[in-house]
Amino acid sequence: MSTDTRPVDEPAFSGLAERHRRELHVHCYRMLGSFEDAEDTVQETFLRAWRRRETFEGRSTFRTWLYRIATNACLDRLARSRPEPATGGEVPWLQPYPDRLLDELPAGDADEPESLAVARETIELAYLVAVQHLAPRPRAVLILRDVLGWPARDVAELLGDSVNSVNSALQRARAGMREHLPTERQDWTGGQEDAGTRELVRRFTDASVATDIDRLAVLLRDDVRSSMPPTPGLSAGRDAVVAGWVEDGFAGMTGLRAVPTSVNRQPAVAFYHWREQERAYLPLTLDVLRITGGAITEIVTFGADRFARLELPERLLEDA
Repeated sequence: MSTDTRPVDEPAFSGLAERHRRELHVHCYRMLGSFEDAEDTVQETFLRAWRRRETFEGRSTFRTWLYRIATNACLDRLARSRPEPATGGEVPWLQPYPDRLLDELPAGDADEPESLAVARETIELAYLVAVQHLAPRPRAVLILRDVLGWPARDVAELLGDSVNSVNSALQRARAGMREHLPTERQDWTGGQEDAGTRELVRRFTDASVATDIDRLAVLLRDDVRSSMPPTPGLSAGRDAVVAGWVEDGFAGMTGLRAVPTSVNRQPAVAFYHWREQERAYLPLTLDVLRITGGAITEIVTFGADRFARLELPERLLEDA
């Protein structure tokens, strides 16, 4: 069935809509910063689309029509639950996105280097954090224009605004992003994983399992940042990050194991802690790393509640 054909019954509609589920989910995730909120919003999008199926006139593709509905559903959710954008570099509602699900995205123009770079950089946590500091409508404009490549007139039609207003909102959004991202692009994107990155992740993992703060400290860049959503607080600078580890009693921990993984196209390490009563290592934390120039520039730590969604093992056995 062509994507321009109007689905006439529920099975046909569902089949057509499901083709676009993953990319719509990623779009909503960029807008909302939360994996679970994105899940709910995609469901809302499909419900709205089914109820309004007679309004699809074929003037645009079915995919574009769904994106319009999804964007408005995101704006409605933000108006209800998060009318104010994030502040101070913190995004308490931030959640990781599994790479295995990102692999489900349609190839599109993936063979083009620029398209590859945009797709990768705009799903990394640094970008997600920055975009959550924008007001909802400029955020939508930025994502539709700079990530999806929509023409300004199409964005204006979606938002019920003028092209001039959309262009103005885009400039404000880009300026806002510059305030929350390092100056140079290569300073905020981890880029493609290479042998050096893998070795640094291995050293970080070994030092963490050994709870050796001195070995960890030398892996951090001077301006490293660390956060633990949804826990409030953002540590900036090596001294502050190390001091936080010491204060939390990390150096005294024993019985850790680690499983390497990746989320948001970034290296990550899932840590497990030995529980004598369970006779197993149980989920503890997930550290997502941003690596630049051979040093760790950011650590975002998520709790054990994220492990199931990421399909990480629910436990590690003693002799495993």
